[in-house]
Amino acid sequence: MKKLFDDVSFKCSTLVTKSYSTSFSMAVYMLAPSIREAIYSIYGFVRFADEIVDSFHGFDKKTLIDDFETEYYKGQKMGISLNPILNSFQQTVVKYNISDDLIQSFLKSMKMDLVKSDYHSKEEYDEYIYGSADVVGLMCLKVFVNGDNAKYDELKDEAMRLGSAFQKVNFLRDLKDDNLVLNRNYFPGVDLKSFDEKDKMMIIAEIEEDFRVALQGIRKLPLEAKFGVYTAYVYYKKLLKKLENTPYFEIGTSRIRISNYTKGILFANSFVTYKLKMV
Repeated sequence: MKKLFDDVSFKCSTLVTKSYSTSFSMAVYMLAPSIREAIYSIYGFVRFADEIVDSFHGFDKKTLIDDFETEYYKGQKMGISLNPILNSFQQTVVKYNISDDLIQSFLKSMKMDLVKSDYHSKEEYDEYIYGSADVVGLMCLKVFVNGDNAKYDELKDEAMRLGSAFQKVNFLRDLKDDNLVLNRNYFPGVDLKSFDEKDKMMIIAEIEEDFRVALQGIRKLPLEAKFGVYTAYVYYKKLLKKLENTPYFEIGTSRIRISNYTKGILFANSFVTYKLKMV
């Protein structure tokens, strides 16, 4: 019966992924079936933690995130959690030897969102990006290399840069909600009250460099992971291009999206590129 509960737990993580992000779930579906569940479980864990600090307004967010962390470690110690998202995630942590420092860094950044609204220095910004995004890339990389520590060490820098690029695109796309709803500004040296085209292009140039380095790592990923990760890369690159072509004043007032039709075209192009071994 434990196996049935575990199966239900991974299905819950899959449902969370598909419900919260059609784009990411599409990319995960392009991964080999043998590793999809593990990536779904990682997404479920980080999604719930992020929702606690970003969306659960009117509730005691600090208590919720502290309880979430406590329940995770309780489940890890017992080998089971009645929270299906935590139950699937802790199994992935054990199976792929995901180090606890990655999880702690992630939770630290989530908790920073409860008390910090501005990042005044590059050091603060880099620390937050590492915990909120880079370590998620490293967790996924642990799954992709499946115990090959030499491969993990070879690709970890590129995996972190891809995580950084994804997060920074999200910051730029979510500028309106982060500023007006959550009262946050992640970009050091940028005054959102006077945000202009120069600020936008400075941020985009930084993200482009992250993507350039990340692509080198994608090319060296195991076959089980390459197409799925490349699909996500192509989607976020397209999103960045759309942000580049959007006037700076519109970014601060609306959320930029990619249509389902365009997503389909991106997928088809990615598939051709992958099959022709151009990546």
